[in-house]
Order: sequence, then structure tokens, then C-alpha cells
Amino acid sequence: MQAKTPSDSRTIMTDLVLPSETNPLNNLFGGELLARMDRAASIAARRHSRRIVVTASVNHVAFNRAVPLGSVVTVEAAVSRAFSTSMEVFIDVWMEDRFSGERTKANEAIYTFVAVDDTGKPTAVPKLEAETELEKQRFAAALRRKQLSLVLAGKMKPKEATELRALFMEE
Repeated sequence: MQAKTPSDSRTIMTDLVLPSETNPLNNLFGGELLARMDRAASIAARRHSRRIVVTASVNHVAFNRAVPLGSVVTVEAAVSRAFSTSMEVFIDVWMEDRFSGERTKANEAIYTFVAVDDTGKPTAVPKLEAETELEKQRFAAALRRKQLSLVLAGKMKPKEATELRALFMEE
């Protein structure tokens, strides 16, 4: 399999926040934003793997700013690292002020997807080659997050988590 870059999977979805998608404070429901992020991230993972993908986990979500009614919301998703059958997808959410047009980062999230075949069995995905400095940072951090998750789940011994050990211990 030929390696791919994050830009090969980049997905950008832009939409308007409508009244039926808001809470009593006239801000976008968190669940609505989660669904938008899941759709964009799944498209990015599918573009990278060219396989059916399923959401394995939502690793991190930060609701940093409320997204008001009438805002233009852009969800940008790209694969940040590919493992054997899974892919981490980093998502940035931007909102455009309806009056000034100013674009600000509202939220971010990290999802993990697994590529599967037609029977639902996990299948191999292409490697990822990070190019930009931001892509390289996200690529490196993805391995630390995966190791932490495996250690917490009891699937990896802490001493085997080399990337985590490097953060906390002098060798």
C-alpha cells in the first residue's frame, strides 16, 4: 500500500446553524456538532483507507466556544495518523461571525476509526506521511494517545509505552 498524506484525506464541511439545531440559549446543540464532526471525520478516514470505516472512539472533544444561531460553521477533518487498521482523525471546528465575517476556532476533537471489509472484519490501511509542522506534531501525539489508551485498557504494559515513557522519564 502506498503511503498517503493528511491532505489526501482532508475533508471540509460548511453549514449554517439553523433554529431547529439550537438550545434555549440559541447556540448549536453539542450533539449536533458531534454528529457533524463524526460525518466529516468518517469521510476523511474513508478517503484515506478507501474502505468502509466505523467510529471506534471519540478520544477528545473540546467545546471551547458556543456557536450561535445563524453562524456559518466549518468542520475540517484530516487523518493525523494511520496504524494497522485504525486511523486517528483530528477535527478543527471554525465559526464565521454572521456580522463581521471573522473566522475563529470554536472547537476541536479527535476521533478514531477502524477500516473494515464487507464482513465487518478490520482491514489494513495505508501508512500516513506527515508533511507540515502541524501534521508532524499531530502525528507524533497520536502515538502517545494510542499508547495511553492501551495502557489504561490493560492491553499494554506501561514499560512498553516508549513514547509515554519518554515524556516522563529520563532514560
